[in-house]
Amino acid sequence: QVQLVESGGGLVQAGGSLRLSCAASGSISSFNAMGWYRQAPGKQRELVAIITGGGNTNYADSVKGRFTISRDSAKNTVYLQMNSLKPEDTAVYYCNARPRILVEYWGQGTQVTVSS
Repeated sequence: QVQLVESGGGLVQAGGSLRLSCAASGSISSFNAMGWYRQAPGKQRELVAIITGGGNTNYADSVKGRFTISRDSAKNTVYLQMNSLKPEDTAVYYCNARPRILVEYWGQGTQVTVSS
């Protein structure tokens, strides 16, 4: 069992920045992938960014060039640096961990609100 704890959400004005953190309860160095998802009110949860065990990254088109996912295996933590935030980025952001195929864990979510 892996526990994930997100932090760093909050209220920010459009154009501002936030950095989300996701701390895992165990080592993430061998995980297949970790990622960030978000869910806005009335919408389905969507992938924001993912980083594989090999360090490859992938982003939703809507955040490319603005968001950066990174990983610190020594701290068992994954980050999401969010710059040039827009009101449409407002959502609950969830951390996701995939230690191996068909196994995944979710954090409790952290609210990000971007005011116009």
